[in-house]
Amino acid sequence: MVKKAITLNTPTGFPPGMPIGLPFSPGMRAGDFIFTSGQVGSVDNNRAEVKGIEAQTRQTMENLKTILEAADSSFRDVVKVTVFLVDVNDFAKMNDVYRTYFSEDLPTRSTLVVAALAKPSWLVEIECIAYHP
Repeated sequence: MVKKAITLNTPTGFPPGMPIGLPFSPGMRAGDFIFTSGQVGSVDNNRAEVKGIEAQTRQTMENLKTILEAADSSFRDVVKVTVFLVDVNDFAKMNDVYRTYFSEDLPTRSTLVVAALAKPSWLVEIECIAYHP
């Protein structure tokens, strides 16, 4: 099986909001599967702070979209998603935004409520696995 890191054509090689010099790839293709690193949406493409669960979920999903597209894939190919939420009360709002990115054959999903993410401003982190032969 061939394994290849997914790189992005951005100054940092990562979607917005990810610190420079992290010891991991934004995504990895392993055979016909694409695995993304957990993405957050606390900073937009203009490096402006993103606040609120809806806005952060939208930016997070856009970051995932960027990684999938760099691997010649899309949300149509996603088979598994894991969502990490800091506040269980944000579930419905996150889910409303999340749902706009998938139209049919919804992927499997796990949603976990966690005590905290790596930075206090991060409200949601999402990772996914896609199958794209």
